[in-house]
Amino acid sequence: MSSTILRSRVVSFISKYNRRSLCSNVVTNPPKEPLVAADSSISPPTPPVTPNADANPTRKGWSFLKYTIVGVLTGTTAAAGYATYAYRFDEIDEKTKSLRESVKYSPSDDATTIDKIQGFLYSTAMTVPAKAVELYLDTRRLVEEQIRSYTEPYSDKLLPDLLPQERHVFTLVLDLNETLIHYAWTRDTSWQTFKRPGVDAFLEHLAQFYEIVVYTDEQNMFVDPVIDRLDTKHCIRYRLSRPATKYQNGKHFRDLSKLNRDPAKVLYLSGHALESCLQPENCLPIKAWQQQDKDDTSLVDFIPFLEFVARTSPADIRPVLASYQGCDIPTEFIRRSKEHQRRMQEQKQRGRLWRH
Repeated sequence: MSSTILRSRVVSFISKYNRRSLCSNVVTNPPKEPLVAADSSISPPTPPVTPNADANPTRKGWSFLKYTIVGVLTGTTAAAGYATYAYRFDEIDEKTKSLRESVKYSPSDDATTIDKIQGFLYSTAMTVPAKAVELYLDTRRLVEEQIRSYTEPYSDKLLPDLLPQERHVFTLVLDLNETLIHYAWTRDTSWQTFKRPGVDAFLEHLAQFYEIVVYTDEQNMFVDPVIDRLDTKHCIRYRLSRPATKYQNGKHFRDLSKLNRDPAKVLYLSGHALESCLQPENCLPIKAWQQQDKDDTSLVDFIPFLEFVARTSPADIRPVLASYQGCDIPTEFIRRSKEHQRRMQEQKQRGRLWRH
């Protein structure tokens, strides 16, 4: 029994020793990667190939379409801009009329089949250009109407119709700033408004002969309170402010043709008459006034001439004003009046001599 037990223990010890040796070899000596010989026929794996965008025909097609659309839009915008700059709306409307009517194709009864097909194809091809032109015309019409609302007087008849019994009356249009008043701003006093010397007598006297209208490029919020304080006797019949002017070349002009009055019976008196009015033939230039000139008499000096015009009532005031061009009108009127009186006096004396 002892030999049998001894043999089994020896076998168990050998088995444990072999198991420990195997485990130590696995930990201390990991298997090495197989080496590839330099002349081996086995090639290393190739990296994955990244697809090239330029080699993709779909991407090429989209890029070409994108640039084509951008080019067409740029060309169309440039053509529309040039047409807007070079031609008026009515000129473009007339020039493109045949193009827009070409889409309305209706074959005649005696047209051949080939002619009908050609006409149909042509009208179909012209549909897109014709629609583009119509869109341009509609857009330009809308834009010009919006611009006109800011640049043109708000009405073609700025004044109501004259009464039948007043149709012989002349209309005296007066500017406001530097003609009837002058306003100035300083840091100490802020805004101040000054009346021109003689303005009260001027308005009160001439209101007997004229329909007096103030036509200025100032805003309503300024004009109304100033005239309320200036014209306490209500000699000024109408007030026209900036919305009634025509905006052109960066300036606001008085357009006397929109007054709803006979231009032969309209006079415009202003310190900047020729620079601010579109009808220079109706202008009466007067010296521009500022509050420092306290001895100014220009308004009062104009009273004799204006009263003479109202009393004699010439058929057209424009030739009369043209005869004073380049002259100081009050001074020239006095000179002519004295000359006329001298001639009348000479004629009377000659008449007395003939009687004797």
